[in-house]
Amino acid sequence: MSEKLRVGILGGTGFVGQRFITLLEDHPFFKVTTIAASGRSAGKTYEEAVKNRWKLNIPMPDSVKAIQVKDVQDVEEIKREVDFVFCALKMAKDEIRELEEKYAKAEIPVISNNSAHRGTPDVPMVIPEINSDHLKIIDVQKKRLGTKYGFVAVKPNCSIQSYVPPLSALKAFEPEKVVVSTYQAISGAGKTFKDWPEIEDNVVPFISGEEEKSEQEPLKIWGHIQNGKIVNATEPLITTQCIRVPVSDGHLATVFVSFRKKPTREQILECWASYSGKPQELHLPSAPKQFLKYMTEDDRPQTGLDRDFENGMGITMGRLREDTLFDYKFVCLSHNTLRGAAGGGVLTAELLKEEGYLLSRKEKKAGVSAQGSH
Repeated sequence: MSEKLRVGILGGTGFVGQRFITLLEDHPFFKVTTIAASGRSAGKTYEEAVKNRWKLNIPMPDSVKAIQVKDVQDVEEIKREVDFVFCALKMAKDEIRELEEKYAKAEIPVISNNSAHRGTPDVPMVIPEINSDHLKIIDVQKKRLGTKYGFVAVKPNCSIQSYVPPLSALKAFEPEKVVVSTYQAISGAGKTFKDWPEIEDNVVPFISGEEEKSEQEPLKIWGHIQNGKIVNATEPLITTQCIRVPVSDGHLATVFVSFRKKPTREQILECWASYSGKPQELHLPSAPKQFLKYMTEDDRPQTGLDRDFENGMGITMGRLREDTLFDYKFVCLSHNTLRGAAGGGVLTAELLKEEGYLLSRKEKKAGVSAQGSH
């Protein structure tokens, strides 16, 4: 078996950082060697730093409890202990953008859960089943940064993971207009019901910045590489409303869509049933065997029942009907901290490894070039 890559988690004490840690326990490709956070946590063991703030309903892995937390600003020290890092920091966007590039320029690849670099034209924003071809832009980015191994890749916002995959499966029919409302879990705000008792028996019709991301980020995913940058798609036109609802995990969306070439209901269902991508082709460890699943029951998908489909990495859809104003409407669901956050980041890292962008110490010493090689 090849050497496992050494992984650092920036922002490892937060909700998404905790998800990364649990997903990487006994991972076949990766091993957590470093956890970093703000200066307040630096020097403490991970168990001490988190204390009573462990938010998941599964226990903290024993393998990380004694790891001494480092300050995220100590890039040179962290560089000695990692082959790449996941970033789940909560900081000002400009500070995250600067810090992620600092890591990349120190030859540490960064796979980020943050939005800071999602708009950067030479940074791929990836849903691995949909736009794995965008990884090619990394070679352009490395030239800009002056690096051999270092780069930044990002995953998109959790709010779009429920509806972008089923729409991507229907791209041949040229979606023109899309109206989406998302009903988003409190874990998307890094909260539990213990942290946020006010959300019980309540709905909050506003999530800062979420609607802009939900309308714009799909266009980058559906874009193309031209003249050294990712050029956003111009269609479909998307308008959204994003609402916080009192559920622990799972973002549900209602979708209305019109097509330039209207498909039949049977064609839509066939496209969904057969859709897959590079992760399935490569049999990546975190890849769902079935990416999209249509549920025939009138009252499905339900957040509490269906968010864990394919270990939280699959997307479920239901209630596909013709509409009086649009061509069709349907409901879809994704797990926001698995597919939408840490799980999506891990799957992206698995793809980057298999495509030759993430290398071990041994591979670097052997002079392997850090670029797509498969």
